[in-house]
Amino acid sequence: MKKLLFLCSAVLLAACGNNQSAATADTTATANARAAAGLLPDPDSFRDTVDGRTTGLYFLHNGSLTAAITNYGARVVSLIVPDKNGNPTDVVLGYDSIGKYIHQPDTYFGAVVGRYGNRIAHAKFKLDGKDYTLYKNNGPNTLHGGKKGFDAVVWNARKLDTSTLQLTYLSKDGEEGYPGNLQVTVTYTLDSNGLRIDYDATTDKATVLNLTNHSYFNLNGAGSGTINNHLLQINAASYTPVDSTLIPTGKVDSVGGTPFDFRKPTAIGAHVNDTANQQIKFGKGYDHNFVLDQWLGNPLTFKSQSPKAAAVATGDLSGIVMTVYTDQPGIQFYGGNFLQGTNPLKSGKTDDYRTAFCLETQHYPNSPNEPSFPTTELKPGQNYRTTTVFTFAVKK
Repeated sequence: MKKLLFLCSAVLLAACGNNQSAATADTTATANARAAAGLLPDPDSFRDTVDGRTTGLYFLHNGSLTAAITNYGARVVSLIVPDKNGNPTDVVLGYDSIGKYIHQPDTYFGAVVGRYGNRIAHAKFKLDGKDYTLYKNNGPNTLHGGKKGFDAVVWNARKLDTSTLQLTYLSKDGEEGYPGNLQVTVTYTLDSNGLRIDYDATTDKATVLNLTNHSYFNLNGAGSGTINNHLLQINAASYTPVDSTLIPTGKVDSVGGTPFDFRKPTAIGAHVNDTANQQIKFGKGYDHNFVLDQWLGNPLTFKSQSPKAAAVATGDLSGIVMTVYTDQPGIQFYGGNFLQGTNPLKSGKTDDYRTAFCLETQHYPNSPNEPSFPTTELKPGQNYRTTTVFTFAVKK
């Protein structure tokens, strides 16, 4: 029955999707029917006003895949893919209303984070001889943009077709302490294989920029239990070790002989409790940047290239296989070590300890303060362009 509802609603959405106003979230009977079927959140629960701007929920579909995205934080709310038995499975954690995204403890579920994804040490950096001070929201450091990053603003949304959503945001000079008027465009495209995210940005003043998506995945289904039995492969022979505040030390170390060796498919939980390893103790598990093998050459002259396979995760129960492609030099693997079971999810379950993981494609944390790391500086006249793709298949 679930399969039938899934297919029927997809057909209805295809029939009416092109008639929607480009600047208006889905308000059709189709969207309500899909929500009633229990496959997606109710779009009415995402209609609100934040900072004088209207929020909404947008649905994308392509074949057996469906995504729901809100313009609050440019967040992926739902991502539904078939499991090995053809059952539609929502593989990302999220809430069923805009109010929960605003008022629940900060989790960054599904959000685009910026200006600077990940951490900057002591919440400050120097650029072109000038010191910049940021907001400390993670101990002594700044994390994911600061007090009010891109995850907590309302983006302009324009649905280009039934499978593509374009989101834009102007981050003004001085916002959260960062220099330059930064114009950002994030485009979500759902194709027959998965979800593509294209990031574009320009600035009128030299700044630093590191954008990523912070979706939390459980390939057995959001809220279905531990992710420690998922298999994970990361195409990285090295990683950036951190200090006790999770700031990289500046070194690049081999993963060989450590709990960070995911060069072959390995259960996430195989070594997650190896507290004899100082890095595992610092992160309370995994919360580290991996240096992708696709990165070759001088870090100071990094240029975007075509996306390459960075990581592969497999749900042990669902058989869903997710491959992450990126043109970025790093990927942050976070194993849900700080989830506390305090947030009610769409499924009616909670975000329990280590029941979801993140694979955040990125430049390295604290790059503005580490000259040996790939540069994150964006200058006037330059175009910041990067792409990440999450594809899905099944392992029988």
